[in-house]
Amino acid sequence: MRRLPIHGLCRFLAVLAALLPLSAQAQEEAASPWFQTDQGKVRLIAGQAALGDAQQIKLGLEFALQPHWKIYWRAPGDAGYPPQLDWTGSDNLAGATMEWPAPERFSVLGLETVGYTGAVVLPIEARLAQPGEPLHLRAKLDYLTCNDVCIPYKTTLALDLPVAGDGAAFGRLIQRYEALVPGDGTESGLALESAVLRAGSPPVLDLQVRSSRALTAPDAFIESPQAVGFGAPLVLGDSDGMVLRLPVSGDWASLPGHPLAVTLIDGARAMEGSITPVRGPALVDLATLAAMLGLALLGGLILNLMPCVLPVLSLKLLAALPKPGQSPGRVRRGFLGTGAGIVASFLVLALVTAGFKSAGLAVGWGVQFQNPYFLVFLVAILTLFACNLWGLFEVPLPAGIAALGERANLGNFAAGAFATLLAVPCSAPFLGTALGFALGAGPREIIAIFLALGFGMALPYFLVAALPRVAALLPRPGRWMIHLRRVLGVLLAASAAWLLFVLQGEIGLRAALGIGVLMAIVAATLAWLRDAGPRWAMLGVALAAALLVPAAARPPAETAPASGIWRAFDPAAIPTLVRDGNIVFVDVTADWCLTCKVNERLVLDSAGVRQALDRPKVIAMRADWTRPDPAIAAYLYRFKRYGIPFNAVYGPSAPGGLPLPELLTAGAVTQALTGAAGR
Repeated sequence: MRRLPIHGLCRFLAVLAALLPLSAQAQEEAASPWFQTDQGKVRLIAGQAALGDAQQIKLGLEFALQPHWKIYWRAPGDAGYPPQLDWTGSDNLAGATMEWPAPERFSVLGLETVGYTGAVVLPIEARLAQPGEPLHLRAKLDYLTCNDVCIPYKTTLALDLPVAGDGAAFGRLIQRYEALVPGDGTESGLALESAVLRAGSPPVLDLQVRSSRALTAPDAFIESPQAVGFGAPLVLGDSDGMVLRLPVSGDWASLPGHPLAVTLIDGARAMEGSITPVRGPALVDLATLAAMLGLALLGGLILNLMPCVLPVLSLKLLAALPKPGQSPGRVRRGFLGTGAGIVASFLVLALVTAGFKSAGLAVGWGVQFQNPYFLVFLVAILTLFACNLWGLFEVPLPAGIAALGERANLGNFAAGAFATLLAVPCSAPFLGTALGFALGAGPREIIAIFLALGFGMALPYFLVAALPRVAALLPRPGRWMIHLRRVLGVLLAASAAWLLFVLQGEIGLRAALGIGVLMAIVAATLAWLRDAGPRWAMLGVALAAALLVPAAARPPAETAPASGIWRAFDPAAIPTLVRDGNIVFVDVTADWCLTCKVNERLVLDSAGVRQALDRPKVIAMRADWTRPDPAIAAYLYRFKRYGIPFNAVYGPSAPGGLPLPELLTAGAVTQALTGAAGR
């Protein structure tokens, strides 16, 4: 065997040693040096070693992390922040855009974060300012890596790319991670169908997802305003069309109508899209529904004590009085009929409310009193009832119809319906909470809560029906009933006068006085026609109704400006006033809300409360909801209220507002003012 001379071997080794650094340099030409830490390393890589005449080039931010350490996605979730690059100091770079492969979710101690572990490359598209010239990149990197602890790092990655040359590049590696960047769903077979926000504990966002093939492990990441967070989804439905239910935290009420960026992931498939959520029925659990049904039952029972129901006191008393030869069974049927009228009326209200809500119309408690035609109708009905109690007219029915009405208990049923009609503008304790729950939920919840309200209001009638001998404790009929009918007629006339006062806020003082004069003429005409027969009386009533309709169509009156200690309602100014250290007391009222007037007379106008509201740095705002006002309705909805009275106090310790109970007390108001101030 021929041996290589010793000097030749030395020359070969010297050449090999010289070539090794050149080979290593060529392999590293398309990457910056690694920035290494105990938690991993990061560098900047390029998809090609030489630029040629390219106008743009693919780059990548490559992370190689130690086990269990992670970095964050562009929307990190409840904690963390994503890697950020500052290209200041680079030459020939017009701009750079980073792309984000599909991330993974990390759930730790109730916190939801989103990011990457192990090895990942964040693709970057760089645009050259002058094609054909070298590119000198200087990327100032700021990133956070976390495990049990979080460590922020800052460094500068440098990479120079010539126009021509050879060397190793990382095009395939960058392309592999580019393929993981979510698209519009065309290739992945994923699509977003709808997004529905539902109130609950907690509120949720329901994402309806469609897939071309069975879903295996779907997840969704929502990019939203900073004040709103989304948790891990609960998967509902079948494998072809699932609903992802994500719990929502923060100011979720501001989301409907504003588009959300959604990244949907199912294993290796992913998509990005934008969808605008709508508000849907509240998410109801059985325990909450049972509690709200109890509140509705109690609120309906208390509704019997509210001043709104007093106008039908005449119908209640006259129906309850025992008549000669009246059996307990007949008493029972009478009270059952009144209770059934109440429950049936609440059922009709529930069906109408659910229908309006499904059609997208605004719904609320007592808002029909903002309609002048409805008010005129009630004025006419109360006037006619009063005239009937005064004996000014009777409209006898044919014997057959009268007998049928007696058997069907129609008179008592109508009394219950009328009681419900006049009870609607009242707001009793517990009523606002139950109604807010119902009107924020779906049709089934609306019907259930309204029926509970009806059963609560009808409960006294059902109790008397169960114990009809209670009615025997009332005095026996006599001549005193004639005087009682006259007194009760006066009460009904007073209720009609109150409605005229409400009406003048809708159509003006002159028009309301005109209707009042017309009602007086109707009463006088009925008295004159009393002996002419029922046909003339019915003709007079029809003529009055024909004259009332055009009277109600007068243009609305101007709203009276706030006066005294009260400032005009301005919800947009409340946050600024509170930031300046003020306390803001808001009173939402209306002329048709008797409970509001009781609160004003007994509490808000009392000397102690007025003095508390007139102190420096205390601002009293009054919102008049006598006529429809979308701004007031939207304000009430923020507190899940759909009726009035409503009062809230804002202050440094209560920037979101402290709602007060429906029936105010001086102690409740002063305590709320003190609490909002933080004292």
